[in-house]
Amino acid sequence: MNKKLLAVFLSVVVIICTLSACANSNSQPGGHQLVTQTTTQIVTDEASFKLSYTQSDSLNPFESDTLNNQVVQNLIFESLFVLDESFEAQPQLATSYTYQDNKTLTVTIESGIVFSDGSALDANSVVYSFEQAKKSYRWGNSLRGISSASAVSSNVIQFSLAYANPNAHKLLTFAVAKDKTDKKGYPIGSGRYKLGDGDGTVFLEVNPNKEDFSPRFTKIQLINIATAQSLENAINIGNVSYAYRDLSEGTSAKIQCNKKAVNLNNLVYIGINNTRGITANEYIRKAISLAADRDALVKSAYQGYARSAVSVFNGVSSIGKQTAVFGKSADTSAAKQAIAQSGYDEKSLKLDILVNTNPNRVAAARLLKQQLEAVGFTVSINKQGNKAYQNKIKSNSFDLYIGETKIPGDMNLNSFFTAKGATHYGINVKKSPTAKAYTGYLSGNNEIGSFVLAFSQEMPFVPLLYRQGMICYSKSLHGDMQGYVDNYFSNIQDWYYN
Repeated sequence: MNKKLLAVFLSVVVIICTLSACANSNSQPGGHQLVTQTTTQIVTDEASFKLSYTQSDSLNPFESDTLNNQVVQNLIFESLFVLDESFEAQPQLATSYTYQDNKTLTVTIESGIVFSDGSALDANSVVYSFEQAKKSYRWGNSLRGISSASAVSSNVIQFSLAYANPNAHKLLTFAVAKDKTDKKGYPIGSGRYKLGDGDGTVFLEVNPNKEDFSPRFTKIQLINIATAQSLENAINIGNVSYAYRDLSEGTSAKIQCNKKAVNLNNLVYIGINNTRGITANEYIRKAISLAADRDALVKSAYQGYARSAVSVFNGVSSIGKQTAVFGKSADTSAAKQAIAQSGYDEKSLKLDILVNTNPNRVAAARLLKQQLEAVGFTVSINKQGNKAYQNKIKSNSFDLYIGETKIPGDMNLNSFFTAKGATHYGINVKKSPTAKAYTGYLSGNNEIGSFVLAFSQEMPFVPLLYRQGMICYSKSLHGDMQGYVDNYFSNIQDWYYN
């Protein structure tokens, strides 16, 4: 080999060896190549995400009346506990709770919490907020079971209960707010965002004291929308990114967006007059429950935005799952057997269903009429305006009525089983074995099973379904939408636009 060819050969060998050495230097033992990691910076967005609010209504959580503003407030304020989709209490500001006895509840909050303006959030802040919430339209009813609150120390609050209640901590979902507003008059919370304004607009901006919160939406525009119909239009044309509808006046088929059903604790039920006529007979009341096809009511009358009531309690909750006693479909043979046990003949099986003008409940009454007639009843529907409907119920001038009530977070049913309860009409609470069993359960004298057994034997009213609400959001908004009632923006930090 001549010198020139040798030189070229040696050069090639050197290059190959060099490349081989470089490759080996980037490899781990066993031949696993190292991967260079890069950090992806989150791209923030100050303009795309928009929520509706009602300018004429207060943004103070204890004074607001509109659902619009209550949804927005979910981002501004925190509470001691939040209820998850199964209505179980999850701590938010609270770190622990203890029942010292069946009428005394103590809650501890984390030390060092601050509001969005940097001032301290302590036990006195919670007591102030409780007293305001107890007087408010939004939380007043649910907090009737708690008499008072007092600060034991800077981070310990003691709640005195109006009656024995092992689930009273589930009522502590009221907003905790500072007792003063900011310089612009906006209420101050400790939530993920705070209120601000500029250039004639109101907006939410990230709370600077939430160091563990890094959303893409650093500013959220608030769009003044006064009516439900206007909100639907705003969603359809993209002026609003995200909204919650409680569907209390029926489903909204015209809304063009991505939709998610959310569980509510709103019980739709058949109120029964236990004190007169054929409905005073427990077998007739059982026959009415057995004849009801709950799944059909869910699918037809409520267009799928409900869950069949398989228990007195919400079926998605742990207590509801433990106490399931009702079938989702009608059991016509069992219903006819119960009628036979009642001793009434065919000519006596006449019922009147009282209902108001709510479209879902009217549809439910019509469907229920068909279901009851299928087992031998003769049924008429008495549709009344809301005032006349309420008057007839309060005067016990009904056989059956279709009602709806919001069960509080602690699943308390005293509304049905106490003389001052808003839904006790038709039930003789002094003589009702179910009412007695329920009082025994609350006081700890008997298990929940004793109450359920008494209920199924007496059937003082018929649970039909638990209604649902709806979250709707822009089709161009992405992320696993995990929002639910009173925690609508559960994982907003993961949402983004393309």
